[in-house]
Amino acid sequence: MYRWIILFIVVGIVEFYAWQAFKVGFDNKWVQRGYLTISLFVIVFIVMIMTNFDRKTGQTQMTLLALGLLLLVYIPKLLVMVFLITEDILRLFVGTYQHFSNSETSSHFLPERRKFVSQFALAIAAIPFASIIYGVIKGRYNYKVMKSTVYYDDLPDEFDGFKILQLSDLHVGSFNNSEKIQYGIDLINEQDFDLLVFTGDIVNSLANEMDDWYEMFSLIKKPEFGKFSILGNHDYGEYVEFSSPQEKEKNFIAIKEIHPKVGFDLLLNESRKIKKGNAEIALIGVENWGRNFKKAGDLKLASHGIKKEDFKILMTHDPSHWELEVQNDPLNYQLTLAGHTHGSQFGIEIPGYFKWSPVQYVNKYWAGMYQKASRYLYVNRGFGYHAYPGRVGIWPEITVLELKKKSTS
Repeated sequence: MYRWIILFIVVGIVEFYAWQAFKVGFDNKWVQRGYLTISLFVIVFIVMIMTNFDRKTGQTQMTLLALGLLLLVYIPKLLVMVFLITEDILRLFVGTYQHFSNSETSSHFLPERRKFVSQFALAIAAIPFASIIYGVIKGRYNYKVMKSTVYYDDLPDEFDGFKILQLSDLHVGSFNNSEKIQYGIDLINEQDFDLLVFTGDIVNSLANEMDDWYEMFSLIKKPEFGKFSILGNHDYGEYVEFSSPQEKEKNFIAIKEIHPKVGFDLLLNESRKIKKGNAEIALIGVENWGRNFKKAGDLKLASHGIKKEDFKILMTHDPSHWELEVQNDPLNYQLTLAGHTHGSQFGIEIPGYFKWSPVQYVNKYWAGMYQKASRYLYVNRGFGYHAYPGRVGIWPEITVLELKKKSTS
């Protein structure tokens, strides 16, 4: 109850300041009435969707729309509020000074709100407003092929130049545009790669989310050394309610069955040997293991029979696993591939120079390549999207990693 009261107060303050800026910035009564009507409609729609959220079906296209509207409306309004609160603090100081200095420059304790400040705040707020709209219309399908080369002393000679294509976080239950998804799959198939790995979250929660997408994802080409996958935190049905434990287990079994149907060899705390010529490397796949999420992964079990001197590629969904367990493991996992963070689907990135996202304050390793000594972690930004039905600045990713032997000269 108290949470709703606090939320109501916060929303009321945000709406008050947003209205203040709009009223001062736009004198036209019809524009003001249009703003109020749209704001009321959005609030009612979001409240209706959220209060009628069905835990048995989980995220739907309507909840995606509601969350998108929530971000579209309230991120700009929060920015406006920051500007106007700052102005109010200044107005308070000025009014206090004028009052106690007997200044006659103003007949009111507080100077009037300046139109310039309101218009400037609205102009700044228009930037995230336009960005969020772009993220929904274009950004979520703005697939980028990210290529990296990783050098190792202990890479078997036969694997010098070996290319791995990584996908992660499909979240097929969020998809609603088959033409755009087909474009992404075509882009995958245009790449040159020897091995394909998928690092978890094939659905949002339910196996039937894949029903309309089997044929399309089965079209992903099978490279010479196969297609392999693992589970992510969303693949356990943890975020919906089931009528019974048996129903939940049935859904989980059905999610695992998705993988072979689209040509993936699902690794459940197990490994495969990838052989090329007279050499081999170990591909190890653990179930989900995360700092704040389900810990079904068993690194020791998955690595049974693997030796320290073997060259190893580890697939683990959550990069916090690398941070907390993998990077210091004496078995020496040379390359770890993860996903999970989506880069929060929002941020600023200039590849090779700068990247920022709010998710970095929660996840130390959140996008791209990281290194500790001779061990590397690559965090894929995700192919799909979840919650917010868009992407701004952190685009959907197809990763191509090339393994190279370090020169001894």
